Amino acid sequence: MVMDYLLRGLFGFFIKSKVLSIGTKYYPTNDREREYVEMINYTHTMLLEIDKAHINTQNIFHNLIKEIGTENVPEGRKFIELSPAEDKVDEYALLSNIIMGSDRYLYVEVFNRSPIIRQFVSIIKKEKGTIVEESNTEIVARMLSKNDAIRVAIELIGQGMEKDVYVRAAVGMTGAASIERAINLNKKIGETSGVGFTKLGGEYAVVFSTKIGKPKGIPAVYDNYLFVDMIDSTKFIEENGRDKLVEIMTDIKKFIEVECGGKIEGYREGGDDLIANLPTKDAALRAGIDSAWHALNNGGMIRAGIGKSRREAGERAQLADEIKIWNNSPVMVFDVADGTYAYYIPSEFGRSVLEFFMYNKSKALLIFIFVFIVTFVGWSAGYWQFGIVAVFLAILYAVST
Repeated sequence: MVMDYLLRGLFGFFIKSKVLSIGTKYYPTNDREREYVEMINYTHTMLLEIDKAHINTQNIFHNLIKEIGTENVPEGRKFIELSPAEDKVDEYALLSNIIMGSDRYLYVEVFNRSPIIRQFVSIIKKEKGTIVEESNTEIVARMLSKNDAIRVAIELIGQGMEKDVYVRAAVGMTGAASIERAINLNKKIGETSGVGFTKLGGEYAVVFSTKIGKPKGIPAVYDNYLFVDMIDSTKFIEENGRDKLVEIMTDIKKFIEVECGGKIEGYREGGDDLIANLPTKDAALRAGIDSAWHALNNGGMIRAGIGKSRREAGERAQLADEIKIWNNSPVMVFDVADGTYAYYIPSEFGRSVLEFFMYNKSKALLIFIFVFIVTFVGWSAGYWQFGIVAVFLAILYAVST
């Protein structure tokens, strides 16, 4: 734990951005999860905080309204915080979304037997939801995203209240999680119509005490552009040939289209960059980090940016050029809430340093004491540069032993 903190501080100092994590604490439960966890730990991929997101209840509610659409969250609602989100981005939750995708389960319950449950099933299917379980009073459905699930839940609540039927809904990663969330919400607010969900680690609900009618808006649609660019492609072609570049970019293109459901724009064979529009942000993140790892395994380096427009994605890819220690490394820049974050893959030299400190703790402790003493003596004597010299000597020792 202490070593992890020291390493994050050391790399954060050189990168000039806060390092939130090195590798991941995510515990895999299947082959797909295991593949991602092994890759992120093998490459020591870091999650960086470029501009901190301001995570609070007010901003979460504001973003919810914007993401779902103002007319889809009618007046007469009450936004309730059941447990607050921590004012930080959780690497575990972020990676979980990337691996598992954005689809969510919606649980719907009516508090009295009513034929309206059949109407609810029709609405869910119309909104491209899949019915998993159904009874006279309950429905479990799989929706395309959390926002879709919340929007549809509000529509069902409105339909139910028009017929004096109270509706409880909840959204979760699994059917069981959504049911449990509905039970907990019921304990908090009683038999009141509402929908419970999580946002950025906090528990929230939108509840209604008066009739709201049918939402008048249409589903809010957002583009999720991914800009991918090979770093120093000229040098790469000189060392590996253009055919190798074409092979890597073709593999990336195919993965984005087939595995992530993306639409490729602005790519020509032999080029070193492409733009893709992905169906969800999670899919864009997955496509970006997979592209970076694939290129790295084949001797190349990718910079990537994700945004709601082509320009925003391109600007974030350019921002990746500033995120480095000495030379460029694979980087993917994206937003979380109102903040800017990045996945950074250290160079081979950086990974060697990390592995030394992680697996040679006794030597690492000796190095830390050496650097501390030299820095302290140098600072006391008015020569702060001694500290930097000590760090470089320590790194050389770490790599050579």
